Amino acid sequence: MRPLLTKDGRRVLELLARSAQGCTEVLLLAQGFSVELLCDLVCDGLASAYAERMVAGSKVIEVARMRITEAGRQALTSRGTQ
Repeated sequence: MRPLLTKDGRRVLELLARSAQGCTEVLLLAQGFSVELLCDLVCDGLASAYAERMVAGSKVIEVARMRITEAGRQALTSRGTQ
């Protein structure tokens, strides 16, 4: 049985679905989403996360980028929210 998607979880997935490149963890945290929620979405298979290197000024930094999975897209089309 698949867990019900919370309103915040649905909002994260909707944001990820609108972004072809996905979103960085920092952007999602700035939108008010918790690390716990983001981890839950990854653990439930609704989103994926991976490390990416970016250039910021003259420094190379590593960021976490998240993308929606096919299971996440299917969860958006279902009616199950808490």
